[in-house]
Amino acid sequence: MVENIFLQISIILGITVSIAFVIRFLRQPLIVAYIIAGLVAGPLFLNLVHGGEEFFQTFAQFGIVLLLFIVGLSLNFDYIKKVGKAVFVGGGIQFTVTAVLGFLIMKLLGFGLITSFFIGIAVTFSSTIIVIKLLSDKKDLESVYGRYVIGLLLVQDIIAVSIMIFLNTSGVDGVVWYETALSVLVKGIFLVAFVFLMAKFLLPKIMDKVAQNGEMLFIFTIAWCFGIASLVYRAGFSIEIGAIIAGISLGASVYQPEISSRIKPLRDFFIVLFFVVLGSELQFGDIQTALVPAIVLSIFVLVADPVILYFVMRRFKYTKRSAFLAGVTAAQVSEFGFILIFKAQETGYLHGNELAILTMVALITIVASSYVITYNEQVYRKILPLLNKFGSIEEHRDKESVDPYKVWVIGYHRIGWKVCEALAEKKIKFAVIDYNPDAISRLKHRGIPAFFGDIADVEFLDSLPIEKSKLIISTIPEADDQKNMIKHVRKQNSKTLIVANLYHNIFLDDLYEAGANYVMMPHLLGGQWVAEILKDHPWTKRTFKVLKKEQKDEMKLRFTMGAHDS
Repeated sequence: MVENIFLQISIILGITVSIAFVIRFLRQPLIVAYIIAGLVAGPLFLNLVHGGEEFFQTFAQFGIVLLLFIVGLSLNFDYIKKVGKAVFVGGGIQFTVTAVLGFLIMKLLGFGLITSFFIGIAVTFSSTIIVIKLLSDKKDLESVYGRYVIGLLLVQDIIAVSIMIFLNTSGVDGVVWYETALSVLVKGIFLVAFVFLMAKFLLPKIMDKVAQNGEMLFIFTIAWCFGIASLVYRAGFSIEIGAIIAGISLGASVYQPEISSRIKPLRDFFIVLFFVVLGSELQFGDIQTALVPAIVLSIFVLVADPVILYFVMRRFKYTKRSAFLAGVTAAQVSEFGFILIFKAQETGYLHGNELAILTMVALITIVASSYVITYNEQVYRKILPLLNKFGSIEEHRDKESVDPYKVWVIGYHRIGWKVCEALAEKKIKFAVIDYNPDAISRLKHRGIPAFFGDIADVEFLDSLPIEKSKLIISTIPEADDQKNMIKHVRKQNSKTLIVANLYHNIFLDDLYEAGANYVMMPHLLGGQWVAEILKDHPWTKRTFKVLKKEQKDEMKLRFTMGAHDS
């Protein structure tokens, strides 16, 4: 039996790797390869999972637990606060509208009330794994729309966790939720209090000892994850809720990034088997009955869902570009959707082909949205004339209402902070552009004019009179964004002085050709500074002691001014 299962896993992994090569060549997320591998290994083709269903289901459950543990580990409520209420309110609106429309679509297709309800909710969640991977590849995680989407995913995670808690406190066997709510509430309060006290008083001391050895940290984290999950399960909740609580309890630890990086490879292995099991459960009859609703729902997710998010963001005064890019980035279904359907089947709410429908929707939307996200700028430029026909929603600001400033500083962290201090000392009228809401808040607290936005967005640049300034100093490292800004300014004013910034010389000529007057390169400036120290100062311990003190004093001032890196 064991040898047979081992052979099955070996063959399945071989099939998965083979398909993964093709999927990577097509520039698709590997999750697509996992589901297709499950289809091939399932009864539709090779039927390799036959005889080991319980074993594979256990492995799939491990994948879910580790996935939800990392979700809990990454749940950052402070991030949502930093991005602003627009994300929280917008996420709630997007979830509600999408769920209601998804429900109505399923009802119109002839499905029952419960099935329509769960499928409608399942298609509201976007894939955290896919979105973060693709945004990271495009280096857009810190862009305006990237920050909004990450905040939206966090809001969706919170909603998903809440729904799973509700499922855990309700049943379909005649026991309604309010009959068990008090019992669950009491146990939940004691459980959360216990884990909180452990995380606050005991865990930090243990973690300081454990983290001295990477292997020990890994083993302890796994033990903590499954131990808390089991404890929560024994208290009457689901293992999934336990995994999330275990993750949240470690989320505040200073070792959170290292924990996450060590757990992810293990999670990825079990997630492979989770999606293989998912694909293997599809029968030919399921595909036949699920095809039409899957196509209709896929069109809804790919078209209507981005439109909903677009108008939500526009109502919060985001530009057309940011709203459009955020909308298309969230246009696929999530791992949470599958977990929700699994949980609904486990609790007895669902008994039909809902899983087959969602699996097909996942394949269609993930494949389509991956290409759209990769080429989102080109798609935006093509569709912009259509967006303009919807009429103009009031933008962040009227260009004529913004005061003209002698100097504009783009980017407040690192170099930008020092530039701002020099301009303030010389009493020069200046303003700052940054896409970090935290930086904007700190600047406004200090009384420095600051504007939240992304210079890659021409629509945003159009709302500011930066072309009327004497000098523009860009301290951000992204070459394409700076080139976009320089060309925009040069179309309207050839006299404005523009200082750009690069960490590498690859795009140096591009920025000069676009119209930059000078391009800073920090490593060269750093070398020049050291050379001047060597030429103008004696090589003594006292020289470097003075420099060290000046550096520490400056870092203290920098921290006090709130210019430290987030």
